[in-house]
Amino acid sequence: MKIEVPELSVVVLVGVQGAGKSVFAQRWFQPEEIVSKDTCAEFRQCVAQRLQQGLLAVVDDTNLYPQTRKQYVDMARSHHAAAVAIVLATPVELCLQRNADRGTSAPREDAVRFQAEMLAKTLRTLGSEGFQQVYVLNSPDEVEFAEVMRVPLPPTRFRSDRGPFDIIGDVHGCYEELMELLQMLGWRTEGALPMHPEGRKLVFLGDFGDRGPNSVGVFRLAMQMVEAGTAYAVIGNHDYKLLRYLQGEGVHIPLGLRRTLDELEHQPPAFHDALREFIQGLPSHLVLDEGRLVVAHAGIKQSYIGRESPAVREFCIYGETTGERDEYGLPVRLNWAERYQGEAFIVYGHTPYAEPMWQNNTVNIDTGCVFGGRLTALRYPERELVSVPAREVYYLSKRPLAGE
Repeated sequence: MKIEVPELSVVVLVGVQGAGKSVFAQRWFQPEEIVSKDTCAEFRQCVAQRLQQGLLAVVDDTNLYPQTRKQYVDMARSHHAAAVAIVLATPVELCLQRNADRGTSAPREDAVRFQAEMLAKTLRTLGSEGFQQVYVLNSPDEVEFAEVMRVPLPPTRFRSDRGPFDIIGDVHGCYEELMELLQMLGWRTEGALPMHPEGRKLVFLGDFGDRGPNSVGVFRLAMQMVEAGTAYAVIGNHDYKLLRYLQGEGVHIPLGLRRTLDELEHQPPAFHDALREFIQGLPSHLVLDEGRLVVAHAGIKQSYIGRESPAVREFCIYGETTGERDEYGLPVRLNWAERYQGEAFIVYGHTPYAEPMWQNNTVNIDTGCVFGGRLTALRYPERELVSVPAREVYYLSKRPLAGE
């Protein structure tokens, strides 16, 4: 069995005494990653400290009580990390034999059998306790042949890619402007897919469709380029709403989304399925260039970078709001960037500005193309801005672009 362990997670080992948890932990994890009563008196505090530092924590204990496991699941959630349970369901007779071989330090037989009863109850409830992944090893052979694989969280899977990148703000169906912008950036667009002679990659900041004239064209191009490895992409709020519609959820359909849906009516079911799968796979944000560059649709707090949770995803998709509405009936957004003090350079969009908005170590490059503004790209690491004007006003903004 292949066991996938996210690089930032709490791994909860579950099993009776004598199941082989400590041996398993020592085989697959570094000593500093393993937290047990033998290595840390306040081992729950040790787990929290490692998660706070962005480090993996492996809990080596019986963990047979639901309230104990809940503590670790809650801990993972509060630190925007994953929670993984690995159960060693070793036959109780083998556990008793192993304990007997330990001599006087062995637990009593009745205690081990009681633990086995608790384990049976655990196996019935573990899947609903909030763990992202649950692995059950039912025999010594399964334990022996198990393989633990470290996997990055979605935002960090391309961390080692140093670029160079061309990062493009909210396209919103402005396909012709996108192709013109690519040509200005030096991309060759005459082939089946755009290619850059210097090996640059595109990075899309989400909101591919809605409001503009050719959302399907933009989605198709982005999907093909991401699949080909010549582009990366993150999810935007308009993409997320379209995903919910494609999944059959009831959503409010404003005019902008209606234009996208009208286009999709002329596409085969296979494209709908591919589009749904594509949006489902988009990360909340991406960490690139060994952590020097971070891209997110609406921005990101420093404490969220490289982590993944519902809270992180919501912030990256929608940004930070007060919960109130302005005179135009739109959410009142907070300027998170004015408080940002991190070392990573953050490029984002979501809130359209008349001109790119530089603030601290961030830049917003959504310049409102679909509203008659411009489509803007940032060349990284050069930090140069390139833009093309909208060919027309495709959609009337409810409020003026910020900075107008």
